[in-house]
Amino acid sequence: MFYVYVIKSRKDNKLYIGYSSDLKKRLESHNKGGVKSTKSRVNFDLIYYEAYASMSDAKTREKQIKRFSGSYNHLKKRISNSLILFK
Repeated sequence: MFYVYVIKSRKDNKLYIGYSSDLKKRLESHNKGGVKSTKSRVNFDLIYYEAYASMSDAKTREKQIKRFSGSYNHLKKRISNSLILFK
């Protein structure tokens, strides 16, 4: 399985979107500062993920969310209660 995920920084409340084949290991890597783009914002909470059988589908979905503000805003509306829980 491949996962598109959204994590939220406890430090600045910003979201990060990514994809991985091992969600647990990837979250651990983010929280240990092992990911260059997020190492200055550790610690993170996983607030949302989607599972895909195809790596290509997961990559496409990640790019869609990152590139198109409509997709990003729609996702934030769908998970609005989860965003509040992790303040």
